[in-house]
Amino acid sequence: MADAPDIDLDPIGAVQRTPVGREATEPMREDIRLLGAILGDTIREHNGPEVFDLVERARVESFRVRRSEIDRAELAARFSGIDPGRAIPVIRAFTHFALLANVAEDIHRERRRAVHVAAGEPPQDSSLAATYRKLDAADLDATTVTDALRGALVAPVITAHPTETRRRTVFDTQRQVTELMRLRLHGQSRTSEGRDIEVELRRHILTLWQTALVRLSRLKISDEIETGLRYYPAAFLEVIPQVNAEVRTALQARWPGAHLLEQPILRPGSWIGGDRDGNPNVDAGVVRLATGRAARVAFAHYFSELTALEEELSMSARLVTVSDGLAALAQTCHEPARADEPYRRALRVIHARLTATGRQILDEQPEHELDLDSEPYRRPEELLADLDILDDSLRSNGGAVLADDRLSRLREAVRVFGFHLCGLDMRQNSEVHEQVVAELLAWAGVHPDYTALPEAQRVELLAAEISTRRPLIGEGAEISELARKELAIIGAGARAVSVFGPQAVPNYIISMCQSVSDLLEAAILLKECGLLDVSGAAHGGEVYTPVGIVPLFETIDDLQRGASILQDALGLPVYRSIVAARAEHQEVMLGYSDSNKDGGYLAANWALYRAELDLVDAARKTGIRLRLFHGRGGTVGRGGGPSYDAILAQPPGAVNGSLRITEQGEVIAAKYAEPQIAHRNLEALLAATLESTLLDVEGLGEDADPAYQVLDELAGLAQRAYAELVHDTPGFVEYFTASTPVSEIGDLNIGSRPSSRKPTASIADLRAIPWVLAWSQCRVMLPGWYGTGTAFEQWIGGDESRLAVLRDLYRRWPFFRTVLSNMAQVLAKSDMGLAARYSELVDDVELRARVFDKIVAEHERTITMCTRITGHDDLLADNPALARSVFNRFPYLEPLNHLQVELLRRYRAGDEDERVQRGILLTMSGLATALRNSG
Repeated sequence: MADAPDIDLDPIGAVQRTPVGREATEPMREDIRLLGAILGDTIREHNGPEVFDLVERARVESFRVRRSEIDRAELAARFSGIDPGRAIPVIRAFTHFALLANVAEDIHRERRRAVHVAAGEPPQDSSLAATYRKLDAADLDATTVTDALRGALVAPVITAHPTETRRRTVFDTQRQVTELMRLRLHGQSRTSEGRDIEVELRRHILTLWQTALVRLSRLKISDEIETGLRYYPAAFLEVIPQVNAEVRTALQARWPGAHLLEQPILRPGSWIGGDRDGNPNVDAGVVRLATGRAARVAFAHYFSELTALEEELSMSARLVTVSDGLAALAQTCHEPARADEPYRRALRVIHARLTATGRQILDEQPEHELDLDSEPYRRPEELLADLDILDDSLRSNGGAVLADDRLSRLREAVRVFGFHLCGLDMRQNSEVHEQVVAELLAWAGVHPDYTALPEAQRVELLAAEISTRRPLIGEGAEISELARKELAIIGAGARAVSVFGPQAVPNYIISMCQSVSDLLEAAILLKECGLLDVSGAAHGGEVYTPVGIVPLFETIDDLQRGASILQDALGLPVYRSIVAARAEHQEVMLGYSDSNKDGGYLAANWALYRAELDLVDAARKTGIRLRLFHGRGGTVGRGGGPSYDAILAQPPGAVNGSLRITEQGEVIAAKYAEPQIAHRNLEALLAATLESTLLDVEGLGEDADPAYQVLDELAGLAQRAYAELVHDTPGFVEYFTASTPVSEIGDLNIGSRPSSRKPTASIADLRAIPWVLAWSQCRVMLPGWYGTGTAFEQWIGGDESRLAVLRDLYRRWPFFRTVLSNMAQVLAKSDMGLAARYSELVDDVELRARVFDKIVAEHERTITMCTRITGHDDLLADNPALARSVFNRFPYLEPLNHLQVELLRRYRAGDEDERVQRGILLTMSGLATALRNSG
């Protein structure tokens, strides 16, 4: 179910001036009814009246359950013993309805924004227009802005996710439906080709219905790479250059002469194919595939745009004057048919040189090549220089209007995408680094048992080794398969840097970084593969370090110690030289998922805030420029929620002109599947970054320390309440495994990555995605709230003055307000009645009662405390967009949950019918689509 604030599609919930009652939302309901009716007609026509009647009865009874007219046990009974062959079309029907309702809600947000604009209202928060007004009011000087935005970067980083399993056909057809509904929004009944829109909707919905929603075989990493890359032609290639140009122009107009954002601020990244933490399927070939395919997408775009430009820039030398540079560039194209068309000849020279470049560096050539036996470009800057010659010639000779069109967009694209398209981060767990480095040191005779050394001796040994130029091993080294594989992977990264440029692999991330030696072990491996050379640093020589070393602090304990680890590392001359060579930039990644799994929602959020405060202080003391990378997931339990609000909720100094943020799963499609929505979401990221960097958004002033003390106490209470259930309750793991589909997430070929880092039944070793996904599927959503109600209740303790303190913090402090708002969204989406159905999958009755009763009691307690602090009886009082969604569409989730329980019961009882397994997979996909931020 679409949750607008979670995916930053509409900030309508903030300040309402135009009507938002039933009259305002009726157009959305009309759209839902239209799409639902077409889907119903399609089901009846192609699967028969019996299937249609079953779907329709389930739909009607689901709404009766919501109105409390019948008990949900009656609906559950309808699916008891259902034949899998009949269950699957029902599951598909409700999944497709959720997908189409997502389209209707997205279109409605566009409609509501148009209403606001027509009413002459000020630009809304999370838009760049609103941000510019705030910056203008702040009257900032150019020096302050220039320093704050030095090295500015906003990077959405696309990651693989097991709940995003839609095939390209489904993805593309959904885009077509969106565009048709957008035409209806603007009052049109026919397409530009004269086709009837409703007939076209019926055609596309039939295509959806007759296309398998998900693959039946386990996704390969190559599939995930292609899934991640499809957002570039869908939206990024068009929108990112556009947004970069818009924000640069706006800021340079406000502070002329400051040379702001000369490098693109918005630069995308990826983890798909470079993240091998717990994924044995990643190898050197995968890294080469990921970087090569990405580059191919960039080149294909450039070839297409150059071809289009050649058609458009047809000006004749008999009619226009050109610059000397343009004439010289065109001179090398000797085609008589174009003798008087200098721009076309120049473009053919560029096209031919880029073709030669592609043939030299790409493994797979795109279409639209042009072979003129030309010299290849060595760097993207050379391509850009030639395009700049065209731009200068046009502008110097009355053609600025032409230069501002396709050519301008292409130049912006080359600036941001280069030859690499997007930066591929590499990531591995610190335990693997330790094992491999120990093996290399032993083979080289440096130390026979590195792992036995205490931390201080490890650091001393590693620092000395990094400072030398010599490698630890040669070609004939007898090392383990693990060590050989790890070095080959990093070597593939080194190749990508050499071939596509340093932006191709910008970062090396260390999962579970817990010490200075963890940082230095990664440096050893980068050095061994030619991605690090600091041997000349001691004598003032140049340091080569194209790839940044990024510690990832994940558990609450690691977050608390992260700043001291960073400071200790920066105290080492060898590590400081690495950071100095990267313009004093040090990136640190913060893990939202594992910290939540470790200590619960409130404790994790506060640990992250405290860690950022400490890291900002460490950066100030050491004189480095800190960039934070937020490892957020789609759900609130993994750091999800409105990106704009989340960024504004960061502590002072934490953003500092730059941030990177992971984007995962079905949330990616919700935010970036097509240009208009992508523009809106990317704009929100930039707006929040600028405001957090240049304005005081925390709002606590001198009251910060007392507020921090309150949260210290609340976090401690919440962590104890969470630990009492998750870590200390006997049989909790058994309850979790039985009452959720967590085991099936691993068994049913969802995603390329195993659901656990290693074979274990421990919650600690379970990956955060299946942990959160499983609780979302069964509608408990425990990671997004558990322990918080107890913490509030115990801290207030009946003292009304303490309740007043929390109410004041909710009113004044963006961090606290965001924590409660996100939690309220989760509570509104949870359903203890459906959760009870899942609890029946636990055979041990006593265990079922012991755990589920605690969950229900804490759920009630948390809702009560949340409403007392916020002053809202309705959990979604500050989020009418989500409130509309919950009211209109949550009943359609009900059949999916009941069918999932029914099929899980059979699967676990030994039913080997392939349709049972497929049905479970489809319910997972359907619920993920409907919840829209489930993992």
